[in-house]
Amino acid sequence: MKRPLIILTGPTAVGKTSASIGLAKAVGGEIISADSMQVYKYMDIGSAKIRPEEMEGVPHYLVDVLEPHEEFHVFRFQEMAKQAMEEIYRKGKIPVLVGGTGFYIQAVLYDIDFTENRGDDSYRKELEHLAAVHGAEYLHSMLEKVDKKSAEDIHAHNVKRVIRALEFYHQTGQRISEHNEEQRGKESPYQFAYFVLNDERSHLYERINQRVDKMLQDGLVGEVRALKEKGYRKDLVSMQGLGYKEIFDYLDGNYSLEEASKIIKRDTRHFAKRQITWFKREPDVIWIDKKAYHYDEEEILARMIQELRIRGILEGDS
Repeated sequence: MKRPLIILTGPTAVGKTSASIGLAKAVGGEIISADSMQVYKYMDIGSAKIRPEEMEGVPHYLVDVLEPHEEFHVFRFQEMAKQAMEEIYRKGKIPVLVGGTGFYIQAVLYDIDFTENRGDDSYRKELEHLAAVHGAEYLHSMLEKVDKKSAEDIHAHNVKRVIRALEFYHQTGQRISEHNEEQRGKESPYQFAYFVLNDERSHLYERINQRVDKMLQDGLVGEVRALKEKGYRKDLVSMQGLGYKEIFDYLDGNYSLEEASKIIKRDTRHFAKRQITWFKREPDVIWIDKKAYHYDEEEILARMIQELRIRGILEGDS
């Protein structure tokens, strides 16, 4: 008998946090964050981290657990998420995986094997050096030559994932895009429901713009300044998140706050578009179009509960 797993994802700013609380409370679930930034301490505003009072008593895992200098990548996420799931299952609860990092979700859902040739990190260090000397675009062009599909999927500034793709090709002779496609074809070890919350593009983009304005009003500049004063550098993995690297550049005098705001909004919109593209490629997802449910959270929750019953994750009539 496969154990149950619920996934709630969607593009940034679509409203996953609020929907996830209602869902977790309705099913007796506990939430595991599938977000590459909310895992870090002191990074609350720019990561749109859920506040304790918003949790409504629902336990959350992988939120506020790492220091900003610690590396967080898909291997570590998978390991930590599995530990959290075991704890949730022991309590007789259902894990609800919530967040917008599609690759992290895929790693757990299909239990992707990342063990190949992880011992030697000399090539990775070489690539990190090339990125530092020649810049992210140079590294991305290297990837384009060996794995065009991955180069299309991975943004040039996501140096961590570009390096991983190049490293995988170097170690195995196989394109990571092909490997991921194979892994995506695996049967999941879980009885799962994979919900993708979505909204019409213009409405989503307006929400993104409003969110960035609110982050700046709520003190994003102060948050980044405090991180800088603590000694955290711009080149850390944690500081590559949207909002953080741009405000670092503003504080370094590279451009004005108005320019930083425009860049954050533009890049977040582009990120949302890439997220939607990723989820469209995932098999067996259940799209929840907010407009079709009149933006009514109770209607959306009722639809998800119905699907969970159809799939045998919850007891009751389908």
